[in-house]
Amino acid sequence: MKRQVRFVASSVLFAVRIVVFLILLLLGIFLYLLFLEDILLGNHILLTSVGLWLVTAYIILPRVHRRLTKLYLPDYFIGRVRTSDGLLGDPVNLAVIGTKKELISAMEKAGWAQADSLSFKANWRMITSTLLKKSYPTAPVSSLFLFGNKQDLAFQKEVNGNPHARHHVRFWKTPSAWWLPGGHAADFVGAATYDNRVGFSYFTGQFTHKIDENVDEERNFVVKSVLNANRNTRLEKVPHFMTAFRHRNGGGDSISTDGALYFLHLS
Repeated sequence: MKRQVRFVASSVLFAVRIVVFLILLLLGIFLYLLFLEDILLGNHILLTSVGLWLVTAYIILPRVHRRLTKLYLPDYFIGRVRTSDGLLGDPVNLAVIGTKKELISAMEKAGWAQADSLSFKANWRMITSTLLKKSYPTAPVSSLFLFGNKQDLAFQKEVNGNPHARHHVRFWKTPSAWWLPGGHAADFVGAATYDNRVGFSYFTGQFTHKIDENVDEERNFVVKSVLNANRNTRLEKVPHFMTAFRHRNGGGDSISTDGALYFLHLS
């Protein structure tokens, strides 16, 4: 009986997904025909081109990536976080032994500001601060995912008094009774990267921050700042935690890492 219920439920869910996919496909075709007709006829070219970009970057491509990455990317831990579209993001290069309260305290002592949660108000302030080069020390960061969840904590440091460029790091709480490869335990794992400019994602065309290729340098910057401000914190380096590699993150930015994982033992 339970198997029959599961089969019916999965069949209904599959059918719903197919219907949603077909609706989105037809909507996409309609919008493209609508926009392309105006462009070919020379009507409102600028406005139509912007509309075509918005539909492609923020509706069509994200949904295409989201569905395709479920087919070819594993959903278990491989040392990389994922974007909301399912694309591989930044490498995991930090681990923390300590509570959430201890982690927040250690980062704040080191001069890091906890990032605001994403909201319309925060996003608008982020855009205006970037364009006008105004300070926004708690500017939000985009959501990246690990263990099926977005980051639990995010911290940043502004550069030159505006969020156009910034140091930032995200942390995820590890699942209960979960072990890193090699038998290592951690309460949090993190990904540290440096935003050096704003631009467009190569994979979706969305407006976003672009990161510096040398993510190890940003990892070392985070660790050094925390150790200097928290004398009781101990550092443990695990070289070759994963294979050193060069690749691209979810925005299409080049990344390179030596594959080491740095553990911060907070007390």
